[in-house]
Amino acid sequence: MTDFETILLERHDATAVVRLNRPDKHNALSRKLSEELIACLDALDDDNSVRVIVLTGAGQKAFCAGADMREAALMPPVDGEERRDFAAMAVIRLLKVRKPVIGAVNGYAYGGGAVLAANCDIRICSETARFRFVGASYGLVVGAAQLPRLVGPAMAKELIFTARTIDADEALRIGLANHVLPADEVEPFVMEMAAQIAAHSSSAVLASKEVIDTATSTKDAAKRELKHNLELRQSDEHRQRFRAAAERVVRPN
Repeated sequence: MTDFETILLERHDATAVVRLNRPDKHNALSRKLSEELIACLDALDDDNSVRVIVLTGAGQKAFCAGADMREAALMPPVDGEERRDFAAMAVIRLLKVRKPVIGAVNGYAYGGGAVLAANCDIRICSETARFRFVGASYGLVVGAAQLPRLVGPAMAKELIFTARTIDADEALRIGLANHVLPADEVEPFVMEMAAQIAAHSSSAVLASKEVIDTATSTKDAAKRELKHNLELRQSDEHRQRFRAAAERVVRPN
C-alpha cells in the first residue's frame, strides 16, 4: 500500500496521513492521483489498525487545486465514452469513508479541492487556506449536496452561486473551518487531535460518525447533484465554459 506515484502515505501509530503529492501542479486531481486516492482510501478503510485518516497536500501553497484542467482538456474519450470525471469519483469516495477524516487544509482548495475538504469530517486550516466552489462558472453543480450542512443553506447558496473566494478567517466564521492556525502549527495540532480520537473506542467513533452523517445529510441530495451534472455535461454551455477555462490553463504564457 506504499507504491503510489502521486500520494505520500505515512503511518503514525493508529493515524494514517495521506498527502496529495503533485506540488508542482498544486496537487490537482489528475486521473492517476484520483485513482490512487481511491485505492488508498479503500485500503485504509479496510485496515483495522488505522483509526484516523489525515488528508493534506504536499508543499506550502495548495491543499488541492481541484481537477487537473490541463489533463482534462487533452484527455481523449475513455473506451469510446464521454470524458469521465475522475476527480469527482475520488471526491465521492472520500465522502463514503467510514473512519474519521481530518483535513489539514494547508493552502488553497478550489473546485473539486474545496469539495474534497468539505467531505472531510473536520477541517484544520492554515492562515493561508482559501476555498472556492467554482462549479457554476464551469456550468456544473459542485458542492451543493455537502456545503449546506456545514455553513447553512443561505451561505451555501451565496458561495456556490457567486463562486467567490473565501479566506481562512471567513471559513472559520461561517463554520467551514474548525480551527485556523499559523502554517507551521497545523500539522502538529492535527496529529494531536488524531491521537485523541484514536485513543477512544473505535466502534463508538465509527458509530458516532455514521449517526451524525445520517442526521445532517441526505442521499437524495447527492444523487440529485450527480444527476444534474450528468445532464449539464451534455450541454453546449458547459462545453464552452469548460473549454474556455481549460484554455486559460493550457495556453502558454
